[in-house]
Amino acid sequence: MNFLAHALLAGDDPALVVGGVVGDWIKGPLPGRLPPDLARGVALHRAIDSHAETHPAFRRSRARVSTARRRYAGVLVDIFYDHLLAADWEALHHLPFAEFRLGVYREISARSTELPEHAHFGLELMATQDWFHSYARIDGIADVLARMSRRARRPNPLAGGEAELLADVEGFRADFLQWLTDARRFADAWR
Repeated sequence: MNFLAHALLAGDDPALVVGGVVGDWIKGPLPGRLPPDLARGVALHRAIDSHAETHPAFRRSRARVSTARRRYAGVLVDIFYDHLLAADWEALHHLPFAEFRLGVYREISARSTELPEHAHFGLELMATQDWFHSYARIDGIADVLARMSRRARRPNPLAGGEAELLADVEGFRADFLQWLTDARRFADAWR
């Protein structure tokens, strides 16, 4: 769910960026029906997810989520980390945010015919609604969480989940910065 972080951690290779962003829509063994370069991006996405699940800072962030939402803590932390990344983008990346996010959307569009049909609608919405830009605002992530809650098969407490972030913004920010530093090293070594 943390599309922005995956795009950032993919580095400068357009195929890794596209594969990294589309990773949540790709299930099963790789390369599957994907071209090898995009499959490599999905593999990086999966490696980053595995790294995050075992990272102490990510675990601390999950523990910050209240017991009422703890079952969804991993999803919430993913969204919170994209918010923190977008909100402090200029301090964390050398490209202006607009240039970066529009470049990602362009790269996805250029490879869309090679991506699974079921991902097209979500990826088009991502670009037309500029999800990355909306992540920088609390109301943007509140909207993401409300939409995710409605799409889920079962009733869930995702809507309103931004309250968890607001209850301990500095704690989540400290965790995020530690995780991002290590995730960058991990992704660099993986690439």
